[in-house]
Amino acid sequence: MSKIRLAAFAAVVALGLASCGAPDAGGAGSANTGFTPADVPDKPSEPVTLNIIDVAGNLQLTQGMIDEFVEKNPDIIAKVTYSKATSPELAGKVKAQQQAGRVQIGLVLTGTDGLSAGIEQDLWVKTDDYADRIGTPDYLEPAADMQKLAQGYGQVITYYPSGPLLEYNPEKVSDPPTTPEELLEWAKANPNRFQYARPANSGPGRTFVMGLPYLLGDSDPKDPESWTKTWEYLKELDKYVDYYPTGTTETMKNLGSGTVDIVATTTGWDINPRALGTVPADVKVVPFDDLTWVTDAHYAVIPKGVSADVMSANIALIKWMLTPQQQAKAYDSGYFYPGPAVKDVTVDMAPEESQQVIAEFGRPEYDEWIERFPKETSLPAPEQVAMFDKWDREVGAGKYKTQ
Repeated sequence: MSKIRLAAFAAVVALGLASCGAPDAGGAGSANTGFTPADVPDKPSEPVTLNIIDVAGNLQLTQGMIDEFVEKNPDIIAKVTYSKATSPELAGKVKAQQQAGRVQIGLVLTGTDGLSAGIEQDLWVKTDDYADRIGTPDYLEPAADMQKLAQGYGQVITYYPSGPLLEYNPEKVSDPPTTPEELLEWAKANPNRFQYARPANSGPGRTFVMGLPYLLGDSDPKDPESWTKTWEYLKELDKYVDYYPTGTTETMKNLGSGTVDIVATTTGWDINPRALGTVPADVKVVPFDDLTWVTDAHYAVIPKGVSADVMSANIALIKWMLTPQQQAKAYDSGYFYPGPAVKDVTVDMAPEESQQVIAEFGRPEYDEWIERFPKETSLPAPEQVAMFDKWDREVGAGKYKTQ
């Protein structure tokens, strides 16, 4: 084939491939946009079935909000289906549906991990294009900072200061470490008795890693490529870690069973497993000296490719979830303590069951620590993806697994 004919053939193939892209329902100006915000009705033309996937455990906090909305708005949502997956699975699931031109997932509930991966791969609708309809939530200041991390591609619906904290068995650890250096020395003396989960699928895992640059004094805690001290520390600590579970729950089970004595934790991952009985009620938690809280949030994000009617339903639902009355349900069983993302939502507004759990399993010192220590957001999306990749390759390679 001559060079001219070959070039022409390549151009035709490229044009054909470009024309086969999945239909898309992203915001105005997005590639492959199926509609603009002006095309989205105030109310769906008929009640929709909304398929929601949760990759963050968020339904513990928000399913009550969603179910009440459906009950009170049958003209908007006829039925909700719920499914769950791990965060690393999310992008592949959504992308496969988009490439097939059959987007069935209508709404995603995710942490910063799934949010970041989707932003990197251009999977989400730009919800900022619908800000005039969602409204301006009266966010707590740290939650407002977490909203900025979404880059317009999602809406913060729950928030907490997270960690990093250390949770330990006081029967085995009488003098818990309170600095990274002390933790490393303890791990050397007690190999395989400290554990944290793979950061790409664990809130406490990634919070532990993202908190270290502040504790160790790296020059730019928001740039994982510059974390000379942190990566050196993690590689040294790795020598005394047996394996990295692929989810936080397993670390809590291991603490409860006595397989390990100290785990990386957060406020919610301390309270909720004790309330559930996974971890004994008498385990203890200690903050690092000079702690900087790495804040965390859960987001509602919408895949490109949903219909205009589903988009309309999502807007109404998200707006409902951000009202103070619904936000009070985010106290739940302490899983994301405190949980509400908007101002002036106190625990006495929460359901009675939530109030009882917080009273029994909460720690009064948490509110004092939240007030005392400074707060910084999680890494921005590109940096968070880069951090996950670097940790997987250089720290946890071959050692993260489920037992």
